[in-house]
Formats: sequence, structure tokens, C-alpha cells
Amino acid sequence: MGVEVSVEGLTKSFGSQNIWRDVTLTLPEGEVSALLGPSGTGKSVFLKTLIGLLHPEQGSVIIDGTDITQCSAKELYEIRKLFGVLFQDGALFGSMSLFDNIAFPLREHTKKKENEVRDIVMEKIDLVGLTGAEDKLPGEISGGMRKRAGLARALVLDPQIILCDEPDSGLDPVRTAYISQLLIDINAQIDATILIVTHNINIARTIPDNIGMLFRKELVMFGPREQLLTSEQPVVKQFLSGDRFGPIGMSEEKDEAVQKQEEAMQAAGISGGGTKEDFTEIIPQVQPNPGMPERKAIARHRERVHAMLPDLPENAQEAIRRSQEQEDQIREESRAHAEDMAGGGGGRHGGDNEWTSAPAGNVAVADAKTDVIDYGGSDAPTEQWQTPGGGDALTKPSHRAADGNEGRTIQG
Repeated sequence: MGVEVSVEGLTKSFGSQNIWRDVTLTLPEGEVSALLGPSGTGKSVFLKTLIGLLHPEQGSVIIDGTDITQCSAKELYEIRKLFGVLFQDGALFGSMSLFDNIAFPLREHTKKKENEVRDIVMEKIDLVGLTGAEDKLPGEISGGMRKRAGLARALVLDPQIILCDEPDSGLDPVRTAYISQLLIDINAQIDATILIVTHNINIARTIPDNIGMLFRKELVMFGPREQLLTSEQPVVKQFLSGDRFGPIGMSEEKDEAVQKQEEAMQAAGISGGGTKEDFTEIIPQVQPNPGMPERKAIARHRERVHAMLPDLPENAQEAIRRSQEQEDQIREESRAHAEDMAGGGGGRHGGDNEWTSAPAGNVAVADAKTDVIDYGGSDAPTEQWQTPGGGDALTKPSHRAADGNEGRTIQG
């Protein structure tokens, strides 16, 4: 199980430049948290302080009962074994192959034999979709591939604390969705404590249990995702909507004249370019894939949310209740699918919904929003699916696919 990370009164400066001051928060054990904030507010600096790469001027960072700001180099070395870190640029060794980069923590911190190391490394390489690229050097692959290799290295020791600095940077939206789902599945499997630094609002709205935000050298807030997503604070609302009208400017301190000019433009009906999506609705949190264990963090998180519910505005309370009902329904459906597949040898038959197994390695994946099903593999077919009559069912034309499976209907 992941361990709690407790930060108290943390202050960090570089020379005369103060980065942030008096930051206090607790990353609950086994939960996924996200840290938001405009560029240049010190989010990456905060991660590096958590693992002792940077030393704060004031405050404490207590991990597994040890204050790393006061411990010896030997104690810090041991504490760092609890961590898996995905740095913003991947931070790979340029002269090592991807395989050796990912194997490095195993060779450094364990006494495993090379055949064991290879099995673990290849498992993680496959997990992040880099099979076949293990012998390449970091300079021979794209930035997105380097980021995925960095994630594989972060996971290779099955850490209790995982820090991810902008895991979506350099990745296309589809790979970002896969990485996000992977983090949720890992949390379900090993109950690790995860902190994600991100600018991706979709990740912030759907992945973490808790969200914090840094702005103007201070922690604006930190708590359950439901609290921040329903917040009426102008800086939070502006950041979530991606609008240029608000407290956040091109520079951290918005000029008063610029702010008045923007207020006049806003009053005149001129758009600030942000999304007009209604953020009063809380999108259900992403759940582990069918067949994965249920996340233990859910019950702990729910307990805290219910305790604070009476203190929230009525519209926030209603949004939270709706989102929790939707999440419960999604979990029930996922559990039912997993039980059906387990009981039927990988497939389900009967009624209007027919599931059939695909060959090993070619697994069809779909959800209610999917238009194309990719079976995986370079020679595997890609089939178009339709939504007949505007309903929720995705239906494949009834003809035999290249893998020999008949068409079937998947309920969204």
C-alpha cells in the first residue's frame, strides 16, 4: 500500500526569488492526487522537493514517518526507494538503450538476476506500448516515446509513491488516455500514492481523487476533487475553463490596467477564448478496467467527501451526489462484465448482447463514444461500428471478421 506524504509550511526560493511559501498539504495514502497551476508557479520544483533533490528554506516533508528535510544522506537514499518518478522530459540516460534505462533502478536497488530483470523490464515496456523499441537510444525516438519509457522506468520497482510531472506532454490525446487509464489501473493493483502535475484539464477532471492548485507563490487550495471542481474562486474557474479573462495573466501578476481593459471587453460580450462547458457538473471519475481489483482509495475518499458535504454550496452537493451515483453504476457494470467474462471462459453469450473472445494479443476495446474498434497488431482488422437509431448500442455489421469472430453488439 502507498504511504502518506505530509507537507507542512514548505517554503522554497532560488536566491532572492521566492517560488512558493508556506505550502501545507497531505497526499492521502493510496490515493491519486493532481497539482494544477499556471506555468512557472513551481509545480516541478515541488516534486523535486518531495524527493529531496531540492532543499526547502522552511518546512517539513514527512514520508513514512521520516522528515526528509532533516534526515541523513543514507536515510534519504533508502526513502527514495519508495518512489517512482516520471520527470517532465523523461530524464533518460542518452548513452543507454531504453531497455538499460528502464532496468537501471532494478540493477541499482535490487540483487535480481539478469533473466529476472529482463522479464520485469519487458513487462513494463509492453505495458507502455514500446515493444520492439527496447534497443533504441533515447535520441532515436520521439519525445512521446521517451516519456513512455520514463514512465516504464518509474514503475519498474512497483513503487509505493509515484510522481508524474506532466505525463501527457509530448503525447497525443489517445496515448494520454491510455497513460491516464494505466495510472488508475496501477493504483487499483498496488494501492500506490500518486501525484500528477498537469495542465491537462481533462486529466484533472477525471483521474485524481484530490486536486491542489498553486498560484502567486501560494497553494490556493488542496482537497477532494469535488471541492475544487465546484469551487467559485475566480482563479480556479478561469484555469479550468482556459479563459484569458480573470486573475491569471501572461505574466503571473496581471497588470491592473490590463485587467480593467479585459473587464470592459468581457462586459461588451467579447469572448476570452475559454470553453463554455458547464463545470458545475462533475464528470464521473475514470475507473479501473474490467477484471482489475476495485480501488481501495474510493471508500477512504468517499468518507472524507461525505464529512465535508454539509459545508459545501447546495449546487456542489447535488453535483457530487450525481457523480457518485454515476460512478457506482459504472463500477457495477464493470464488475458484471468481469464476472460474465470470467464465468464464460472469456466471453458472454445470450440475450441481445454477445461477446466473443479474440485471439491472444488482439483484444477489441470500445466504449459508448467509440466509432472505430482497433483489435491491435499491424495485420489486425479495424472495423467501423455504427450506433443504430441514435441508441446507446454500438453494432458491428454482421459479417465474419478476419479473426473469425462474428459481428456483435456492445452496450455502452
